[in-house]
Amino acid sequence: MALVVTTASVPEGERLAYWQDALGRALVPMTVTARGDGPFEGRISTERLGCLRISTIEADAHRLSRTQAHVADASASTATAGGCVAVCVQTAGTATLIQDGRRAVVAEGDLVVYDTARPYSLDFPGRFSAHVVHMPRRAVGLPVADLRQVTGTAIAATEGVSALLVSFLTSLSSSVPPCAPAVAARLATGVVDLFAALVDQCSGRAAVRERSPGDHHVLRVRDHIDRNLGDPDLSPQTVAAAHHISVRYLHRLFEGEGVTVARLIQQRRLERCAHELARSDAMAPTVSAVAQRWGFANPAHFSRVFRAAYGLSPREWRDARHDLLPTG
Repeated sequence: MALVVTTASVPEGERLAYWQDALGRALVPMTVTARGDGPFEGRISTERLGCLRISTIEADAHRLSRTQAHVADASASTATAGGCVAVCVQTAGTATLIQDGRRAVVAEGDLVVYDTARPYSLDFPGRFSAHVVHMPRRAVGLPVADLRQVTGTAIAATEGVSALLVSFLTSLSSSVPPCAPAVAARLATGVVDLFAALVDQCSGRAAVRERSPGDHHVLRVRDHIDRNLGDPDLSPQTVAAAHHISVRYLHRLFEGEGVTVARLIQQRRLERCAHELARSDAMAPTVSAVAQRWGFANPAHFSRVFRAAYGLSPREWRDARHDLLPTG
């Protein structure tokens, strides 16, 4: 059932403070600044769907600022460690998002992505409405570098993955269906998977390229890597030997892939580890067991590269997984 908060019955002089507290509880703590002289009006409804928080906001013009102090306070809490990835669908009015030095002007129908674990500001110059979906970064399971490909950028939802994602989010936001926890978790996974596909599309990894003679070799190599991630000896040398090519030729094949073979192996291993560590069932494995299962022989090295990719240690990532438990 949705939790609805409105300023309608709040005295005019107290509405902005009330609204700031309401947004802090429904979304994340932020500073709210009014942009008009008249009485402020705002309404927000929020529901949970698995690991997602889905909110619909209608309000008068104002500015939201999430500062470094807000981020630091959240980082100190295990419950909010890692932050959330927010997808905002602008359904009426306009907005301007600033994050990571980028400035995105969001028109009606566009979507914009931001990371609550880093400072940002959202400016709404007039009355507006928007759907906001918060996904725990642990559920998304993407490295920080990949997320930064889409944060602070307005994305038109006219075709492709963005259109699918906006349609799905709009439908869910309009009426979150009452369902069993297992069904809610599957619906949430569908949103997360669509978002990951959008990141792939925006980063160019899913771009359609003109076929070249080496493309089938690249596909075979990628498949070989995915099937052998648990082998601690997996390396460019063993991959080249398995395909009867030289290491030099292997590197040439990947010149247009945007990633080296060694980096791809590490990236795919980390993705598998992050996904497995986020499991919420009672039989979730230990950090060391997960690292060994996916080919990391050195625990210290695994912890170091995991933190570099995801901003948390493997143990912190695993211990915060209770945020992913599905709710009715």
